[in-house]
Formats: sequence, structure tokens, C-alpha cells
Amino acid sequence: MVADTDTTAPESEATAAPPAAAEPAELPEPRIDALGRAYATGKRKNAIARVWLKRGAGRVIVNGRDIEEYFTRGTWRLILGQPFQIADRIEQYDVFCTVKGGGLSGQAGAVRHGVSKALAAYEPALRRTLKSHGFLTRDPRVVERKKYGKRKARRSFQFSKR
Repeated sequence: MVADTDTTAPESEATAAPPAAAEPAELPEPRIDALGRAYATGKRKNAIARVWLKRGAGRVIVNGRDIEEYFTRGTWRLILGQPFQIADRIEQYDVFCTVKGGGLSGQAGAVRHGVSKALAAYEPALRRTLKSHGFLTRDPRVVERKKYGKRKARRSFQFSKR
């Protein structure tokens, strides 16, 4: 007795060929103004930085002054250069920024955040790299406010028995 095999039956889901690898999503268009610049706002603590980025020789101008003149510590300048190092774009972009509020450490973090966002706007392909290193995330830590009846935010006045 011969088994009845129907060759016209559709293949089961398990034996069907796997779907083709998902195509990478289309990258968004670069956000560049008429002057060839990308703009972004960076924030850190109480500092706010407005950053313009364009192709150039790697000059960084902060509040009208050169980076070595404004950020005198090497660590602050190192913080600013991190997005360019991660993206392998050292000395390929000129940065012009204005920053206000907070101290110099917070301002350096705000400029780094703004540079990262502007770099992602100029070259959308770099967004994944910058995001994975945490440069596109705003650091939410801020100074805690002083409470009534306390010497500082949490510190109590010194206790005196007499």
C-alpha cells in the first residue's frame, strides 16, 4: 500500500525559508542650516550651551574665546574632545558655542552634550555610536536644594547640650 503524499500542500511554518535579514532603517536627513552648520543645545547641572558645528580645521570657540583660554584645565578640554574621539572625527569640525550658567565643570559637560547632539544632527550615522557611549543622554544630577531648618540640603545644625 502506497502512502498518499500531496505535493501541492503548502510548507509548514517551521520548514519555510527564514525571512530576509531586516534592512537597516533609513537614516534621517542631516539637519544643516543655510550656512552649513548643525545646531544643538547641551545641558549639564545649571549650565546651558548653544553649539554650532561645521566642517573645518578643529577650532573650538567658547563665548568668543579659544578653548585653551576659556577651559584652562586639561580635563575640561578632554571632556569636550570625547565625542570627536569616539566618532573618529578629530580636527574635522569647527565648534562655535555660547555657554552660560553653572561652573566651568558643568559648562564643559554642557558643551560636550551639545557637541554630541550637533554631531548626530550633522552625521546621523554617528548617532548609534554616540548614544551607546552615553553622550546623547543629559546627566540628570543637579544640586539638591537647601531645606528649612537645615544648615545645608541635609546637614543639621550642630547639637548643643547646654
